[in-house]
Amino acid sequence: MSFSRGPKEPVPEVETKVWSCTSDECQGWMRESYSFEEEPQCPLCQSTMEQEVRVLPEMK
Repeated sequence: MSFSRGPKEPVPEVETKVWSCTSDECQGWMRESYSFEEEPQCPLCQSTMEQEVRVLPEMK
């Protein structure tokens, strides 16, 4: 039995608004659409977060 392992379609990347941790020791971030608060705290270190834009794979 063989499986087709041909070329896969590339996942389109789009500019996405994210919340990024302000702590230098933490690399935590989350997509804005997954945040339940207007100004969330970092779920990893409890520091404040700031908005930024990153190019990420599109999620549907």
